[in-house]
Amino acid sequence: MARDSIQSMMSHLPTLPALLEHARNLPPRKGFSPFQLLIVLVAGCLHAASMAWPFDFGFIQGQPLGGMQLVAMVLFAAQIDSCRSLKRAAWLGVAFGTAMLCSTFWWLFISMHFYGGLAAPLTVLAVVLLAAFLSLYYAAAAALFVRLAPRRKLPRAFVFASLWLLAELARVELFTGFPWGEGGYAHVDGWARPLAAWVGVHGITFLAALAAAWLAMALRASRMQWATAIAIALACFVLAYLPVQSAMPGEAAFTPATERPLQVTLLQGNIPQNEKFQSGTGVTTALQWYGQQLRDAKTPLVVAPETAIPLLPMQLPEGYWQALQSRFATGQQAALVGMPVGSPQAGYANSVVGFKPGQPELYRFDKHHLVPFGEFVPPGFRWFIDMMRIPLGDFNRGAVGQASFEWKGQRLAPNICYEDLFGEELGARFADPALAPTIFVNVSNIAWFGNTVAIDQHLQISRMRALEFSRPMIRATNTGATVIIDHAGKVTHSLERHTRGALIGEVEGRNGITPYAMWVSRYGLWPLWGLGLGVALLALLFRRR
Repeated sequence: MARDSIQSMMSHLPTLPALLEHARNLPPRKGFSPFQLLIVLVAGCLHAASMAWPFDFGFIQGQPLGGMQLVAMVLFAAQIDSCRSLKRAAWLGVAFGTAMLCSTFWWLFISMHFYGGLAAPLTVLAVVLLAAFLSLYYAAAAALFVRLAPRRKLPRAFVFASLWLLAELARVELFTGFPWGEGGYAHVDGWARPLAAWVGVHGITFLAALAAAWLAMALRASRMQWATAIAIALACFVLAYLPVQSAMPGEAAFTPATERPLQVTLLQGNIPQNEKFQSGTGVTTALQWYGQQLRDAKTPLVVAPETAIPLLPMQLPEGYWQALQSRFATGQQAALVGMPVGSPQAGYANSVVGFKPGQPELYRFDKHHLVPFGEFVPPGFRWFIDMMRIPLGDFNRGAVGQASFEWKGQRLAPNICYEDLFGEELGARFADPALAPTIFVNVSNIAWFGNTVAIDQHLQISRMRALEFSRPMIRATNTGATVIIDHAGKVTHSLERHTRGALIGEVEGRNGITPYAMWVSRYGLWPLWGLGLGVALLALLFRRR
């Protein structure tokens, strides 16, 4: 009897296919459930982890995970696609963006609290508010998608990807720009390798959003299209992890700049950040160690990281500056050294100074893209800076497209810290192919953020720049990652992080101009703005009809 009752009851329960069919026939939600909000928050965290996996799971720690980025975007796009309320979609955009950005640059807490002395609750609030403010771009994109999206899946996916692209471009250019954690960096391996030289990281972000949105909408469609959706998902995962060689158009034009590779020494002082600007500890150690390394280096080029010498030339001990200049005034060696330069009358700059034999005047590169609150104070925020004890202030801003440092047949283009995040600014140096850089040189001090995933994230950014321009990138940093990256985005030499030492290796500079370098040097990001705005305008026109 009991068995018959149970079987009778079970026969009246809906089957899984019936539940799926019922879910598909439901109208789009006006609101969202706590479970939907949880999905969006998890998706934001997954998106952040995809740029560089932050956990110690063996070989994947610090590695980009393109498949995970696609999963995160599929989850988010599916939730936005189910909304018909602009307000609800905007709130989901805020939730996704805040979770993604907090999980991406949470390490700002270390610089502001441990090194800046800002109270922990205020620091947490500052990081969350920054993420929430930047997430407004994604809120606007989500709301506009609900307003503009057509009914057919492929055009609908194009509208989603275009609005997402516009949100990322706004994060690049508005309020000095801070696009750290953009989705395209998760695809620096696999299918992105040949595409980066054509469309750059922002183009890859658009294509990834397009694939994810199309997949999400196919999954929400009728049962007959589930096979297509599964095939798309499998293709995305295969493409995300498939090793692909970087194939540049007209590969023969991308020739080595010289017959022999350039031998370089990259210095990593590993000066603790809480001592770096202290006269009795970090300053003394830096002057002694970097001075010795610059004196004893044997390679044709030696590079010291950002603010390796943490004093102005006029503040250095007597004879130090003169000895440094005379060391490279003759012979066959040159040096690029990060240090502050300037005077009270002319102002100060975060600079790279170049020494080489026979130069009529000292080479100097001044950082253009300054860090808000660290290297310049935004209007109205002096009170916030006064609450911290960070020994930096308002620096002068260098020009875009400054001249390269020419040495041994190479044109070395310095960039400082997170300047390599802005490929369109590096691309300005390719306006004249005859003067285009053959090697990028990044000098950084990521010690501000401790031993965190920020090091791995910055490494993926540098690798993407190498792919976009088909140029090697050498990186000299205070604590890591001090590496040599070849023109195909592969790390060929690396130094153990958080150690004091010198990385000696060879780098082969390259000639030739990629399509991305060609159009970004002429038009900046306007072609991408045109793509995003054009698709949105077309969607608006068809919607009105």
